[in-house]
Amino acid sequence: MPDLESLLNRWQSAGILDQSVADRIRGWEAGQKQPTGLRWQGLVALILGAILLASGIVLFVSAHWHELGPGARFTLVLAMVGVFHTAGAATRASYRAMSTTLHAVGTVATGAAIALVGQIFNIQEHWPAAILLWALAALTGWVLLHDEAQQTMTLLLVPAWLFSELEFATERHIGQDVYLGRFLFVWAVLYLTVFLGTKRKAVQGVLFAAAAIAAITGVVFMLASWVSWGEMVAVPLHMRVWGWLAIAALPMSFALFRFAKSMVPVAAAIVFCGLLPWCNRTWVTQMQWGNGRSQPYTQSEPNVLAYALVATFAVFIIGWGVRQLSRALVNLGIVGFAITVIWFFFSNIFDKVGRSLGLIAMGILFLAGGWGLEKMRRRLIARMMEAKP
Repeated sequence: MPDLESLLNRWQSAGILDQSVADRIRGWEAGQKQPTGLRWQGLVALILGAILLASGIVLFVSAHWHELGPGARFTLVLAMVGVFHTAGAATRASYRAMSTTLHAVGTVATGAAIALVGQIFNIQEHWPAAILLWALAALTGWVLLHDEAQQTMTLLLVPAWLFSELEFATERHIGQDVYLGRFLFVWAVLYLTVFLGTKRKAVQGVLFAAAAIAAITGVVFMLASWVSWGEMVAVPLHMRVWGWLAIAALPMSFALFRFAKSMVPVAAAIVFCGLLPWCNRTWVTQMQWGNGRSQPYTQSEPNVLAYALVATFAVFIIGWGVRQLSRALVNLGIVGFAITVIWFFFSNIFDKVGRSLGLIAMGILFLAGGWGLEKMRRRLIARMMEAKP
């Protein structure tokens, strides 16, 4: 209402409105029902409260864990999960936001409970299965509650389980980091694009942030390339097939649900991941051990094609963001392109020109490059705003 008053006074001063029309506008606005949604202060309080509550419980249990017997530990684990979900169900009708928070803490506690039960009974099994059980618990919560917290945890835990299975299967094999990096990058591109335009902004925001970090991590893993030492062997053929199903087939299947928004970026990411690990220079050295023995150690570093490929994909993300009218994608692509240029400068130029000239060149690069990228970003954003209906 204060903003409305200032506008009405300005329009009256300009002669656009007379006093009677202004009074009618004030009366109509005053009679409108104000939104009763949760304000940002309450939302922040709920998030911080959930984090503090979960952290406090974890610290309390860990401090007294050694004092409890197996029966008491098992009872405590079950109570930890049951209390939060019961409290969430009790508050759902009167305070939905509190209910969502308590159910989210309960699902997080379920993951801790799975790990603790395995510890209590000394279960030495396939450890990625614990993450699968946690993902199923989150999926059940999503199906029953239909809220954003359970959806977000499900969409994070399912690829986390697949990643764990891939890591477990390729352990101590040549190219493990390459396959893990490919997985991270393709799934990151899927999550960056598949939720564009969704009304569930919390889900999109959390997954976008996680995907941006995963994309950078995936590139780093892929550039580790085919490092090996000693008697390590390559990933078996059957495991490569299963790996590519998780890396390419599953993301493409999910991309079909939002064909126009994510199919092309996911396909481009798969091609990118197939090429990037081979853009390197590899050499073999001999590692000397204290007993006089030595063993071969294969190392690699990215070549110019790797920088060009990463920069090209960043430009593609910028273009796709403009196409989809997504400011977040445009900004991410520009940041990725800038990081690639800085990475190339430090890896190939800085040490060759001397420290003083390197710092001067770096300063010029930051000033001129930053100015150019910001100017381009503003031009693209303005064009996108004009294109929005």
